[in-house]
Amino acid sequence: MDDTDDFEPEYQLKSNLEADKIEFKPKFIERYEQLTDFETFKKYSLSFLRRSIRVNTLKISIEEVKKRLEKDWHLEQIPWCKEGFWIDHKGKGDDYRRDVGNLPEHALGYIYIQEAASMIPPLFMKGNDANLENELILDMCASPGSKTTQIAQYMNNTGILIANDYKGDRISALGINLQRCGLSNHIITLMQGRYFKGFQFDKILVDAPCSGTGTIRKSLKTLRIWNAHAITRLATQQKVLLETAFQNLKIGGVIIYSTCSLEPEEDEGVVSWLLNKYENAAVEPVKLPIKQSKAVMSFEGITFNEQVKNCLRIWPQDNDTEGFFVARIVKRD
Repeated sequence: MDDTDDFEPEYQLKSNLEADKIEFKPKFIERYEQLTDFETFKKYSLSFLRRSIRVNTLKISIEEVKKRLEKDWHLEQIPWCKEGFWIDHKGKGDDYRRDVGNLPEHALGYIYIQEAASMIPPLFMKGNDANLENELILDMCASPGSKTTQIAQYMNNTGILIANDYKGDRISALGINLQRCGLSNHIITLMQGRYFKGFQFDKILVDAPCSGTGTIRKSLKTLRIWNAHAITRLATQQKVLLETAFQNLKIGGVIIYSTCSLEPEEDEGVVSWLLNKYENAAVEPVKLPIKQSKAVMSFEGITFNEQVKNCLRIWPQDNDTEGFFVARIVKRD
């Protein structure tokens, strides 16, 4: 922890009328009462999510974007990402705007609308390095491209970035966003991540498909479709993707495993499984100016590998963001 431990985020609750319509399943409540202060988690999960942007320094400087926007918009620096800002319109009443996506700066690829916690995985990939230049990097589950474009930004458009996804409609959105942001070092591939074989990547991002329980604030549908059986199925898929990534990683290379889930089976459980299977896998801690919660070391009778304590777990109430989980895994000799 650091001096952000005293951070007290502000939140704006949805209307009581809307909040009263939201139901948390009994099994969900029972599970999450074991993991966190459920009432605080519930309060934040039913509050509006602050809008945030990331400046695309491949096209424009941070200072130039601030000059263009600060006349009409409040910009608040996101502590853990120098290119990231929370954004809020200065207008009042009927003049107040929420449509950041209609800004010319968005259309021109100067900014990318990206949730603040979503900016963490590429920062974990960069680690203590100044950039990711001239590396061979795979983004295994890339669409719609928020983290892909951020990685390319840190690569300074050098090296080769493989941006993969498994559905054609997802590839369409990915291609549009990569083009809008001015990427020139990428190759888009369409395949299931588990079929990668015989590569030696420097770094790999596995932003795995998940139950999305960290994203309730922007998708209340998550609560309706949540069930424990789906979590078990997703964890199985996540293990396959993570192991495939590890097998395609060069010695000394780095995998970033991330989810927007808060389920221990999908997070610490998946990382622990890999650590127990491969002795040359290790989790490296990454220090960011962010308030984080302790990793879950055991859950429902299963004790996880001791190294999962180095993973980052954040709840919505920690920094007034989405919930997120990130691990930096190194392949040792």
